[in-house]
Amino acid sequence: MKPSAPKLAAIGSAGFGAGGVSLASLAITPEEFASRRRQLMQMAGDDAVMLVAAAPERMRNADAAWPYRQDSDFHYLTGFPEPEAVLALLPGRQHGEAVLFCRERDPTHERWHGESIGTDRAVAEFGMDDAFPIEDIDDILPGMIEGRARVYCHFGSEPEFDARLLGWMRRLRQLRGGGVVPKEFVALGHLLHDLRLYKSRAELKLMRASASIAVDAHLAALQVAVSGRREYEVEAELLSVMRSRGAVSAFAPTVASGVNACVMHYQSNRAALRDGELLLIDAGAELDCYASDISRTFPIGGRYSREQRALYEVVLAAQLAAIDEVRPGHPFNAPHVAAVRVLAEGLCELGLLKGSADAAIADESYKRFFPAKTGHWLGMDVHDVGDYRVGGESRVLEPDMVLTVEPGLYIPPDDRSVAERWRGIGIRIEDDVAVTRDGNEVLTERMPKEAEAIEALLAAR
Repeated sequence: MKPSAPKLAAIGSAGFGAGGVSLASLAITPEEFASRRRQLMQMAGDDAVMLVAAAPERMRNADAAWPYRQDSDFHYLTGFPEPEAVLALLPGRQHGEAVLFCRERDPTHERWHGESIGTDRAVAEFGMDDAFPIEDIDDILPGMIEGRARVYCHFGSEPEFDARLLGWMRRLRQLRGGGVVPKEFVALGHLLHDLRLYKSRAELKLMRASASIAVDAHLAALQVAVSGRREYEVEAELLSVMRSRGAVSAFAPTVASGVNACVMHYQSNRAALRDGELLLIDAGAELDCYASDISRTFPIGGRYSREQRALYEVVLAAQLAAIDEVRPGHPFNAPHVAAVRVLAEGLCELGLLKGSADAAIADESYKRFFPAKTGHWLGMDVHDVGDYRVGGESRVLEPDMVLTVEPGLYIPPDDRSVAERWRGIGIRIEDDVAVTRDGNEVLTERMPKEAEAIEALLAAR
């Protein structure tokens, strides 16, 4: 069942094209973050406590850290961008239900790492009811937990936080007179991830902006993807456009030319581009922790060969059929079922599979060329949270859910059961699709995918 929609403050409009985006007009308001926290506490009950930790800083090597990215659940509830923080939600607490433990201002630390937010701004700007220095959490939090029946948390995700949590339980048992220790640890994701599955108006605006930035990046990459260049040069163009628009890459891009496109999660991005081959690009932008995910496949030399075009048209038809199934009341797997039907019929028509499409689906022989699913949830994570099945059945799509639709065909270069002219062709077409009240909205529709439109763009390079 869809949670009740939070009351949102008005969000200004912004241009999402080459001129960039106005991050201020797209920002999710403190009121919306507070509404999410209230919804979660109502779902958990007054006798529970919810604990969510910020993502730790992770080291790349030696003393060099990876660029920091906040934990998605923590960001969803707070918008707070720093590490070394813990959110405690305490329904019914007289002095405030939303309590943040975070780094306090420290001139020495700030000289090296920049200004910290601190406890005062956590309350004033991030809407927390109360805030304490993270250094004091061991002394303060156990007393706040005392008397609660259940602790909702992500136990098992971060061993260091798990150890601290168990330490707080031990400390609570040692309180004078014996503290009342919660008797249950409950997986927080069961409640929180169902909230995240439904996107608010503000979230959808961010996702449209993220999608538009990704489209700009793909269009720019298409212009430089010519014979003789390397896959990493195309990747560099993608990343350059994303960063110039205030976004980062939502995941390591796949830039796969020729037979590399038959590797589902190709990451090397080092091969040379050659005329006569296809280039598959799978890349998305992340804007303020919201992701997009686009795949396109186009001919490096500017025109599809006969075999490439034939397979491309099959994949495109499958994708259009799948998108048409993204509508309220349809099961999540309906786009996959539709795509598989079109792919199987196309493979049989072209002679890559023998017999009928019904047989290819029944015996799953189509999986030789399409071993994947047709999509996944999309949101703060590229493969976003949310159950795909409920009560043993495929989940029913509802308005404000967002998913990808990405059928493909991948003919292994060493598959001698097909004629040589088909071997080594890999094609994927992927768009981001939001479920609306009466159908769907393709967030990435500005990125061309018809073969004629792609060839026209390449001819104009």
